[in-house]
Formats: sequence, structure tokens, C-alpha cells
Amino acid sequence: MIEERRLDSLIRKPIRTTPAEMKEAARRPPAVKKSTPPDQTNAEQFYYSKQMQSKTPMVVVMQDGEHLEGVIEWYDRDCLKLNRTGAPNLLLFKHWIKYMHKAEAE
Repeated sequence: MIEERRLDSLIRKPIRTTPAEMKEAARRPPAVKKSTPPDQTNAEQFYYSKQMQSKTPMVVVMQDGEHLEGVIEWYDRDCLKLNRTGAPNLLLFKHWIKYMHKAEAE
């Protein structure tokens, strides 16, 4: 008896629409499809531009753990140039950068 109830609850019954419901569905405007998000948000461009204009001292941590300090002079899609005081300027490939942050004021 209990097994029959379980089977009845598992059996799906087809839902039939009436012709009136079909006509009403045809009159409704189609649902607006969500647009896909943009490929670029320009957040990276905004961040780098802000740091370059204000000449913010930055700490760049590389994939191997090396910490580099300097000011970002310019950047492009694949790399950025780090100007350092008392050391040579560096061209860093972005895929080697683990993360970066503003240098703490001394």
C-alpha cells in the first residue's frame, strides 16, 4: 500500500494547455533575454591610470615571492613598466605578477 503511494507520487502526469491558454501565451511579448556581461570592464585601466597619475609607490609581488617596489610608468595588455629609485627600471610581464598593492608610507 505504501509502495503504491510512492509510485503514484513519482509518476508524472502531463500538463495539457487549453487553446485559450495557448492564444494568451502567443499574445504576450517574449521574455527579454538577459544580455551577456561585457568582455572588458575597464577596471584594470582605471586602476593603473589612477596609480600612474598620482605616482603611487607600489609593491609588486612576483610568482616566486620576490617583492619589487616602484612607481608604474606605463602598462599595456601583457606587461607594465616599474620605475624604481636606486635600482634599474623593470619591464614586468603581467602573467608573472602574483599581486600588487600600495606601498606603506614610512
